[in-house]
Amino acid sequence: MDEQPRDPALETALDELMAEAGIEAHRGLIRRILSTGIGLGEDGTSRLNLKISAAALEEMRAAFRLFEPFSGVPKVTIFGSARIQDHDPLWLEAEQVSRRLAELRWMVVTGAGPGIMEAAATGAGPEQSLGVSIRLPFEQVPAHLHAGGDRLVSMKYFFTRKLMLVKESSAFVCLPGGFGTLDETFELLTLQQTGKMLPVPIVLLDRPGGEFWKGFENFVTGQLERTGMIARGDLDRLLITDSADAAVEEITRFWSNYDSLRWVDEQLVMRLRHEPADDEIEDLNDRFSGLLASGRIERSEPLAVERSDGDRLDLPRIVFTPQHRAVGELHRIIRALNALDSATASKGAGLEPDAGTGVGAV
Repeated sequence: MDEQPRDPALETALDELMAEAGIEAHRGLIRRILSTGIGLGEDGTSRLNLKISAAALEEMRAAFRLFEPFSGVPKVTIFGSARIQDHDPLWLEAEQVSRRLAELRWMVVTGAGPGIMEAAATGAGPEQSLGVSIRLPFEQVPAHLHAGGDRLVSMKYFFTRKLMLVKESSAFVCLPGGFGTLDETFELLTLQQTGKMLPVPIVLLDRPGGEFWKGFENFVTGQLERTGMIARGDLDRLLITDSADAAVEEITRFWSNYDSLRWVDEQLVMRLRHEPADDEIEDLNDRFSGLLASGRIERSEPLAVERSDGDRLDLPRIVFTPQHRAVGELHRIIRALNALDSATASKGAGLEPDAGTGVGAV
């Protein structure tokens, strides 16, 4: 939305206020936030709507402050039912996958509730876990699992909580759950399909021999795909498994060669850990020509804007111009890049993504 012109005297007053507060960085964005708040008052916004707006901004600020010290650490968010007990195989799966990823220097983010959330925080340990809880009268938050409570933030609204659970993470593991877990899973799929979120690995993890996510898959393919509500193969962007080992492998393999991406106007830059050979570039062009709006996939030096920002300059990269509809298909190219013979350093164990690759970056 375009910023509305404002009274020059008010703009001057806002600048003076920021100067008095000692705000030097990102003054244009801070001015927009202040101007929007004043605009709500000018609009005669109801008290209820003002309370919602104020609380949402306060909650986001608290969450930003929670995550900021760990901005350079890769994070995985784990979703699942709050009703699972500690004797359930699902509890053990959540605990195991969290422990394995924590050992690989990932931080585990949960909704800081009981059940699967508690299992995941237990597996990661208090120093490797962060919690974003929702204030509910019937749900006890296991704050002791989050370094004495200093790695925990509590929220009133589900929408702000879900934003923070998604925004900060570079991988997701969804275990079986109820309405909330399904809401979170469909949100991830929607954001990936529409390109509103950078490509990340998504794993639907079940108990050994479980049928929960198989039933989900049957519904999606039998109803949504069959009737044309989604594209054929839309579920290819995730892994359905009943193995914690396979879940960890999926996450680490996703980041084994692919590092990060950046849009520069209509061009997409993908940064890699290993430079592809000439024949691999030719093969990529043959396989993905249908996703290109023009030109070819090419190796490239860092573009001018990347050099200006000092953005991942040490990494090899490829550049291409995808069709607009192709943003939801980028996971296919990423998987192909990870399978190149030139990506020989490792199968991915312990490799870390460019942290902070969540929602809103595409």
